[in-house]
Formats: sequence, structure tokens, C-alpha cells
Amino acid sequence: MPESLPAFCKTVRAYWVFYLMMLPAGLVLIVNNYIPMFGVLIAFKNINYAKGILQSPWIGFQNFKFLFSTEAAWIITRNTICYNAVFIILNLLVAIAFAVMFNEMRGRFLSKFHQSAMFLPFFLSMIVVSYLVYAFLGQDHGFLNTVVFPKFGIEPIEWYSEPKYWPLILPFVNIWKNIGYYTVIYMAAMLGIDNEYYEAALMDGASKWHQIKNITIPLIVPVMIVMTLLQIGKIFYADFGLFFQVTRNAGALYPATQVVDTYVYQTFLSMGDIGMSSAAGVFQSVVGFLLVLGSNLIVRRISKENALF
Repeated sequence: MPESLPAFCKTVRAYWVFYLMMLPAGLVLIVNNYIPMFGVLIAFKNINYAKGILQSPWIGFQNFKFLFSTEAAWIITRNTICYNAVFIILNLLVAIAFAVMFNEMRGRFLSKFHQSAMFLPFFLSMIVVSYLVYAFLGQDHGFLNTVVFPKFGIEPIEWYSEPKYWPLILPFVNIWKNIGYYTVIYMAAMLGIDNEYYEAALMDGASKWHQIKNITIPLIVPVMIVMTLLQIGKIFYADFGLFFQVTRNAGALYPATQVVDTYVYQTFLSMGDIGMSSAAGVFQSVVGFLLVLGSNLIVRRISKENALF
């Protein structure tokens, strides 16, 4: 019997109540996250619905080739990574800026009101968001083309036919929708900072900027790293609703808006091959996992105590 086994049994007996409390969450994790991983097999098979998943023939990495063998492969890869990189940076910088401002507000009522108002878009469906965006950008009835531009003598713009505008529009929409979520997280981290740090800094004559720079930001760095690493893990995933619904799947915008998720969806609709769709999902997951490991390794080398694991 291994020496570690008695020690493990002793630990279980000592903390059995906590293990019992953890059991429901553990079961949910296994049922929702690990059992469905059986579907990974689909990515390596030529699925025959009559034979089922297990009896379908193996084809190796054939399903993965379609992601890289087409002319759109470079475009969708570039768009997916670049957009998500911009989203990560903006979510970090803008959310911290708003969190600091809310944290410094003297009126608690106004602070709570602004937090709630900013958090509201996070709960909106992307379908609703797409109609809101269309209300501003519509060619014939959009607010910008019919109200704002005429006041400045600007000609109407066909937003859904001009790809060059969307690298700016999509990050703006993403920030507007999600910034409340990240702001609340960083605010919660700031509220956990002991007020004695600020009192000591105030006695030493530190300005508000110096307090933010030397106390607030350094103490929430662990939360910033965790949130950034979690987003890096999904850098090869795109918000399907943002890139499909908000852009109204306009073909003219594909050079600037088509990403891996929308490409896989359109390929599945045209070919009906679930093996190819599954291969894309597996590829995204593996790349995200490796990116998290690599990013965490870099963080660990710079500051071991701030690493995620």
C-alpha cells in the first residue's frame, strides 16, 4: 500500500463534512464538463449516423484540415486573435479606470446607480444589442445617418457595406456590453483593501493619484492577472452573437468580421459535417489551454505569488 494512501484516508476522515459539501458541485462539474468530453471523438471520425459515434470510421486529423486549407483560414485566424487581444486590453484598462472612479465617488447612492446602469447591458441578449446597433447604423432610418450626420453636412454611410469601420465598432460594442461586469469585479477587489493603507499614505502627504498608483493598483494585481488569464484562455473563441448578430452576417463585412466561430457555423450549414465543427471546437480548446499554461508560466517567472497555479 502506498504511504500516501493512509494519509489521504486520514485527511478524508478529518474533513469529511467539507468533502460532503463539495460533492454536489463536484457531480455538476463531472456531468457538465467531463462526461461531454466523450464528444471529442467526433473530431477524429467520419460520422455515420447509422453506425453511431463509436462505430464510425476513424479519419485522423482530416477534419482539422478545413480550418487551414481554405483561402479564408488566415483571415478568420487573424480576426479572431486580433479582436480578442483588443478586447482583453480594453476590458482591463477601461474596467480598472471605471472601477477607480466609482471607488472614489463620495456619494454612495450615485456610485451604486452608476454601477447598476453600467451593468445593465451585460444582461441584454446579443439579438437586442444587434437591434440597438442597427438603430444607430441603419442606412435609411439609423440615428447617425438621419439625425447626426445631416447637422454636420456629412453624407450617409452604408455601415453594413463598409468593412473598414467595423474594427472600431465591434470593440466599442463589446466594451459597452461587458464593461460593467469587469468593473464590478475590480471594484469588489478594491473594497477589500484595508483603509489603513490610504490613511497612512494621506498622513505622508500622498496625493490621490499616488494612492491609486502605489496602493490600489498593486493590491488588485492578482485579480487583474486572474481575469486576464481567463480571457487569454478563450482568445481563440469569438463571441458568436457579436460577430454574427451585430454585423447582421453581412457578406460585405467578412474581411473584417468573419471569425472562427462564424466560419464554422456557416460551413456546418452548407456541408452539415459535425466532424468539422467538432474539430474546430477541439482546436480552440487545445490552443486556449496551451495559451493559459504559457501565460501562467510567464507570470510565475515574473512574480510567483501572482501566478494562477
